[in-house]
Amino acid sequence: MYVFLSILILIASIFLILIVLIQNSKGGGLASGFSSSNQIMGVRKTTDFLEKATWTLAGVVGVFCVAITAVIPRTSNTPNQPQSEIQQQVNDAVPVNPNFIAPDFGTAQPDEPVIPPSEE
Repeated sequence: MYVFLSILILIASIFLILIVLIQNSKGGGLASGFSSSNQIMGVRKTTDFLEKATWTLAGVVGVFCVAITAVIPRTSNTPNQPQSEIQQQVNDAVPVNPNFIAPDFGTAQPDEPVIPPSEE
């Protein structure tokens, strides 16, 4: 599913790029080539179509990007599953000593509560 959504995002992005490149920054673009008034789809309708297609494809890319986060493949750290090469190098470089106990700084509570002096 992750690969399928990735491909859909790629295709929609390519179409979005093409549609944006077809448009002219001053409002002409593809519509400027259709200057004849007897066209089936006139100048105004071409511009409207390109604008609606741009917004639709931008929305589709946005929705797919949000949806793909739900299907990102996640790996669990099981002993049978291979780790990343970086994690293997870290584990090999720092040997784990099971008899080592880290110092416990600052977690011990004082024997008696400390009462601040009162101002009288």
